[in-house]
Amino acid sequence: MDQDRIAIVSGLPRSGTSLMMKMLEAGGLEVLTDNIREADKDNPKGYYEFERVKKLEHDRAWLDDAEGKVVKIISQLLRHLPAGHGYKIVFMRREMEEILASQRRMLARRGEATDKISDDKLAALFRQHVQRVEDWLADQPNFEVLYVSYNRVLEAPQEEAQRIAAFFERSLDVSAMVHVVDPTLYRQRT
Repeated sequence: MDQDRIAIVSGLPRSGTSLMMKMLEAGGLEVLTDNIREADKDNPKGYYEFERVKKLEHDRAWLDDAEGKVVKIISQLLRHLPAGHGYKIVFMRREMEEILASQRRMLARRGEATDKISDDKLAALFRQHVQRVEDWLADQPNFEVLYVSYNRVLEAPQEEAQRIAAFFERSLDVSAMVHVVDPTLYRQRT
């Protein structure tokens, strides 16, 4: 990966973005995180977030510092990335039922309502959103995207880690990437 490119891990919430950040860090990429959001029962290995990402629409000054590093950006914010940079995105996919179950469990743990919107409606909204993001990404000349299934990473971590390393065109430590995949954290299965 060129040092002036920015590596991004994206996807829907609860789709495996934190696992992918951990894999890339283990593989040898420098991560951009501030460690403000601490690990908890929902993400016991950490969230790998960078707070300034949440203000990407209005605050892009930090992007120069992200060159040559990997940062997690939720899919809703990708449209705010300026054209002046090149991006390599690992976009995480996961079975929708598992995303919804994981989201429900996380909200319940926090004491928040889990029935504000039906699973069917939320799944439809998520699918529409992902389709719009994928269509948009396909039209961006400065974006390269690799779609990675969370489920496949857990089934075949060696194969997926090799595929990811090839995408970044760097000699990432594939063995270390595989080592951080923890199947015991795969708690919402379909």
